[in-house]
This record gives sequence, C-alpha cells and structure tokens, in this order.
Amino acid sequence: MTIEEAQAIVDSWIKENGVRYFNELTNMAILTEEVGEVARIISRQYGEQSFKESDKGKQLADELADVLFVVICLANQTGVNLTEALQKNLDKKTARDSKRHKQNEKLQ
Repeated sequence: MTIEEAQAIVDSWIKENGVRYFNELTNMAILTEEVGEVARIISRQYGEQSFKESDKGKQLADELADVLFVVICLANQTGVNLTEALQKNLDKKTARDSKRHKQNEKLQ
C-alpha cells in the first residue's frame, strides 16, 4: 500500500470504527505513549534492560504500526499529505546531508 492509500484507509477506519478523530492534543499524547512502547521494546531487545512479565507478547512491528497509525491520524486531521511531505523532507535531507555523512569518519 502507498502512503496515500494508508491515509485513506485510516480515514475510512476512523469514520467507520472510531466515530471521529481524537483532537490533535489527544493524538499527540497517544503518539508519545506509543513511541514510549517502541522505546521499551528496543531497550529490552537491543539494549541492556531485561524483559518483564508484562512485556510478553509485545511485538516491535505492532508497536511501530501503532506509531504509524497515530502519525497518519495527525496528518489526516491537519491536512498534511504525507507523500508530499516525505518527498520534500527527503529532498531537504539530500541537499543538506549527501556529502556530510559520507565524509563523517565516525561512519566509516
């Protein structure tokens, strides 16, 4: 699925199942919570923390999808076309960083 299709699918899901979008501040809080859940898994799976009983069954892919869902919700409700925004962002990063990273001795 494309990003544009994902935005349309999430919009349909919200209208059919979610009644309406939560307001932007609520979605920002939800996004923060979901990013925290990603951080929890990363710190346990790739970092030095050990898993707790309450961590069982948590999957990184599912938590990343939760983050993506909320980002799409925020984009939809604020009128952001994520396809266009991502392309502009990549263009900006390419212009700014195309040589910088290649010349960074720490990355060699």
